[in-house]
Order: sequence, then structure tokens, then C-alpha cells
Amino acid sequence: PMYFLLSNLSFIDICHSSVTVPKMLEGLLLERKTISFDNCIAQLFFLHLFACAEIFLLTIMAYDRYVAICTPLHYPNVMNMRVCTLLVLALWLGGTVHSLVQTFLTIRLPYCGPNVIDSYFC
Repeated sequence: PMYFLLSNLSFIDICHSSVTVPKMLEGLLLERKTISFDNCIAQLFFLHLFACAEIFLLTIMAYDRYVAICTPLHYPNVMNMRVCTLLVLALWLGGTVHSLVQTFLTIRLPYCGPNVIDSYFC
């Protein structure tokens, strides 16, 4: 189970860094540091998704190590592959719900002014 969780952590880290890096590189190369409102909302959604998923996954990994250290005889029964898969599915579901709520609440804020933001990261 530990390697399954570590592979998920690696995937989340790659996805988390790929949310902002492409726009940052475009801003550095073209010296155009603006982002549209729609792209900002998409970036916000995915940034929250991967950050929340990472926090949930680190919590699951801490629980995995707790069970392995404190109850080593029960570890194979408590943390089998089925439980790990369900926990990972729950973290993606929780991250998606969190991101949808955060994005929805951000969209509902009153905005006045241009729909282009002077930054590559909003």
C-alpha cells in the first residue's frame, strides 16, 4: 500500500506543478503576463483540486504509517489494497467537491473592471 500511495503522491505533485508552470513559462518567454478570467478560474479550480488532494493523500499516508507502526499484526487486514483504493477514490471525490465549492464561491464574487488579469497566476 505504501508504494501505491507514493505513486499517487508523485502523480499529484506532477499535476500540481503543471497547473501554473506552462503559463509562467509563456509569460517569461513572451513577456505577456496576462491571463483571461476564464483561464484564471480554470487554473484556480485545478490548483485547489491538486492541493486538496495532496493534503488528503498525506493524511492517508500518515494513517497508513500509524497503522503499520502501532498495530503491525493488524496492518495487512486494515490497510489492504481495497481499502487503499477506496481511500484514494475518496480523496479525489473530496478534492473535486472542495474545488467546485471554492470555484463557485469565487465566481459569485462581484467583479468590476477588465476580464484580463495582469499576472500569470491568479
